[in-house]
Amino acid sequence: MSQFFVGTYRKCLSLSFVFLALFTLTDVTADELNLNNSSSLMVHGGTGLIQTPTSRMLADGDLRVKYTDVDQYRFWSATVQLYPWMQATVRYTDVRTRLFSSSPGFSGDQTLKDKGIDAKFRLKKESYYWPELSVGFRDFGGTGFFESEFVGLSKKAGDFDFHLNLGWGYLGRAGNVTNPFCSVKDSFCERPSGFSGLGGKIDHQRFFRGPASLFGGVEYHTPWAPLSVKLEYEGNDYSQERAGTLQQDSRWNIGAVYRWNNTRFTVDYQRGNTIGFGVTYNFNLHSFKQVKFDKPKREVTPANRPSSNTEPNLYRMTSDMLYDAGFSTADYALGDDTLTLYGQQLNYRDPNEGIERISRIAATEMPDSIKYYKFVETNGTVPMVETMVDADVFIEEATHQTVFPNIERAFSRGDISPESLESYDPENTAGFFTGVETFWIQTFGNPEAFYLYQGGLLFSAGYSFDGKTSVAGTIKTTLLENFDKFRFTRDAFNTPLHRVRTDVRSYVTNRRTTLENLYLHWHDRIAPNTYAQLYGGYLETMYGGVGGEILYRPVDSNLAFGLDVNYVQQRSYEDDFSFFDYRVLTGHANIYYKPPFLKDTQVTLNIGRFLAKDKGVTVDFAKRFDSGIVVGAFAAFTNVSAEEYGEGSFTKGFYLSIPIDLFLLKSSKGRGRIPWIPIARDGGQPLIRPINLYNVTEARSPFAR
Repeated sequence: MSQFFVGTYRKCLSLSFVFLALFTLTDVTADELNLNNSSSLMVHGGTGLIQTPTSRMLADGDLRVKYTDVDQYRFWSATVQLYPWMQATVRYTDVRTRLFSSSPGFSGDQTLKDKGIDAKFRLKKESYYWPELSVGFRDFGGTGFFESEFVGLSKKAGDFDFHLNLGWGYLGRAGNVTNPFCSVKDSFCERPSGFSGLGGKIDHQRFFRGPASLFGGVEYHTPWAPLSVKLEYEGNDYSQERAGTLQQDSRWNIGAVYRWNNTRFTVDYQRGNTIGFGVTYNFNLHSFKQVKFDKPKREVTPANRPSSNTEPNLYRMTSDMLYDAGFSTADYALGDDTLTLYGQQLNYRDPNEGIERISRIAATEMPDSIKYYKFVETNGTVPMVETMVDADVFIEEATHQTVFPNIERAFSRGDISPESLESYDPENTAGFFTGVETFWIQTFGNPEAFYLYQGGLLFSAGYSFDGKTSVAGTIKTTLLENFDKFRFTRDAFNTPLHRVRTDVRSYVTNRRTTLENLYLHWHDRIAPNTYAQLYGGYLETMYGGVGGEILYRPVDSNLAFGLDVNYVQQRSYEDDFSFFDYRVLTGHANIYYKPPFLKDTQVTLNIGRFLAKDKGVTVDFAKRFDSGIVVGAFAAFTNVSAEEYGEGSFTKGFYLSIPIDLFLLKSSKGRGRIPWIPIARDGGQPLIRPINLYNVTEARSPFAR
């Protein structure tokens, strides 16, 4: 179930040199080389002409969602420019001429749906003399309906953008040139058929093998700015289509693109006999933002600063910090030259903005004798990170006494100092807490229907004993769903693994109100840069038990280490409080790394034992954009074979993590997560712990801010 939780070698060289000669004689300007915003998508998603890709990239951070209708096929795709040099596309294909399965009792009359993933990498950026060079891989995981590889060249000439590509697989089936790699090794002359495992694996043994074709074309940007036209020559002969052999009267395709604001409309004439159309919507993940109506930052001027002998009004100051800067003060200490405040930042994702706002308030409330402001951010009553602000430097920058003001010059972040720990003694740390959230579960590509969903409310409540120890629980109430379309609760695959996740349909359909979790939790700072937690109870929808975690996370370090160990038992789906007999000891060593050579990127490794008692590693790769949106992908590689795992061969998925305040008029912290797991089975499945220490300690080295 898919989830959102969702001729000859000589001829080849000759043609290439002809195009290169044309490219190098072209007179272009720097503005003409900036093609990212004018690039459009091909039918399958990804920058290209009509049926064929090009080496062009989008603007960094662009996300384009496209729907295309071409007779036998319909395509839904999402293309994201992760880095200036890397583009990725995920796609669903609806094959109108095929049924999902031959069993009406299993999938009714639903047509066949297929998932696909593409990636393209720029090897050389276009310059005055040289074309842009890229290599791409289409549909490289799964059943490979459209699996192919290509190497492409693109060059701008005035209003014309020329493209020449050499392709293999689906893009090279016409075989109009000899595969150049055949001269290197005979095995490259034949392309293996079928797919390895049970789908979902990257069949690299087929890359650049078999027949090859030259293809390409040109895109003309007309004098009327919104309109461009395309002409292409294909390398595919449509003899091996999943929809059946398609008649091809011509290998030339022609189309047009009309741009209206962030939307593009396309129409084209393909194969000499087929009309296609599509629509694309674009927005940029870096620049995506929401207008805010926050209170303005407090001005710092000599007129509103107190004199040295003024007694500070700490109540007024901490109240202003809460309402004007989102800082909830739990404790404070006032020394001879230092003010120390302990509390939580509730509103501002950017830590520097939060510190600046509360520093401005402190600067207008504290006398000149206070030379340092120390702000200790906490989670509950557990201190996380300390920011020291040099008051004199801050006031100098805030009052524009420097040529190029830089307020952050006054900030210094670090672990909690012994003096701050000694002075920390918060009061009123016990009390009840409640919350209400919405949830939306959606799945794509199911046999019963392409799109299934469930939505409702999550009611949470708990009691904190001292800010470190608490009891908490969550009740889930379903208000809207179409899960009643399920025709089965467990698939018929004969797996040797225990059903640790594939019984999920039974958990989400048998009752409208369920107890999601109920657990006792403790966490604290146990040493410099080191945090720990213990928990026990009904930990998630499908498992209960006990566990613990320890995390070493230096402030603003690119590297953190952790270890979690859990002993759990599978919960019954028949009622909220019973258990099945299955028990397992599961846990992982966790490594979190932000590589300095990849901007705003985090790689996470979870190495250990999973719920089905398989052993291996989950690799998670996340990219954060300037808006705070995070795009991530993960895969679990364990000692379970593809045959034992089942369809999909191994666990993998993608996700979007979106800051909530992108949709609010006031700054706010908090995030929503939209996962897409193409096939969710039992291998490589971790326990969903109610609290993750890395998330709790995010303030120490922010990534997903």
